This record gives sequence, C-alpha cells and structure tokens, in this order.
Amino acid sequence: MKSRLYTIILLIAFCGLTKAQVTVHKMLNVGYTYQNQSFGEVGGKLLFLSNDDVIFRTGVSALMGSANQKFAIMPKVQADFLLNFEKNVDFYHSYYFVTGAEATNKYIAPKVGFSLFGIVDLMGGYGFSLDKDGINGKELKGLNINFTINIPLVLIK
Repeated sequence: MKSRLYTIILLIAFCGLTKAQVTVHKMLNVGYTYQNQSFGEVGGKLLFLSNDDVIFRTGVSALMGSANQKFAIMPKVQADFLLNFEKNVDFYHSYYFVTGAEATNKYIAPKVGFSLFGIVDLMGGYGFSLDKDGINGKELKGLNINFTINIPLVLIK
C-alpha cells in the first residue's frame, strides 16, 4: 500500500513537467547517508531537464551499513527539485538549491540543501520512522544528512 502511495505521488509530481519538451539524463550516484546510523549509498538517478532554472530528479538506490553489529541493506527512492533563478552570471547555474524527499521501507525524510553543478549534493532533513522495529532493532528517526556524488553516464562513455 505504501509503495503505491509513493508511486502516485511521484507520478503527480512528474505530470507537471510533461507539458514542455523534456530532456532526460541518466546518472549513477554514490554517497553517504546518516539516518540515526551511517549508510553507504549506491544507485541511479534520472534528471529531467526542460530549462536550467528548475530541474526534477528521481532515483533509486541501496543503502548499505551496519546496525547493531549486523550488516543491512535497504532500498531507497527519492525525488527532488533543483532550483536556481539567477540570471546574467559568468558561471551560469553553478549551484542549485535543492528540496525533496527520500523514502525507504523504514523511514521517510523531507530534505533541503544545495548542489554544485547538480553533481555534488549536500542535503539535510528529518527522518520520520515508518517502522518502530527499525533495522536490526534500531529505529531510524531523527536527523538525516546526505552527501552524494552524481556521475552523468555521458562522462563514462
């Protein structure tokens, strides 16, 4: 039921972007997530671009880490908007303000932050627990911090 709700919310958010011609870029992402526990993150993202002022990104990844001395893996979905309305600058759109949310089967976390070129992200928020048992007996709620590096696939080819 929860996964259907997340899918519906994502589709509604994406429907607003379908009116204009949209370019899609594929990206790999690696990073670090702190959600009452440290996790490494590996996954993929899609970047939907119609102009450089507002960019929509969505992605899936796996969070891997140790909770209560046991290795754990959690799936994660995320969606965010990158915003920069600054005009007439020499280095056009080098930074973006980011707002979005991420969800796993254990928590959901709205977040805000900034991104350098849309490649290096630093974001923070608050995670709300969906499961009181948590992961390996540790409930995941509270401060959420993400540091992510997004690698466009065109750079790899």
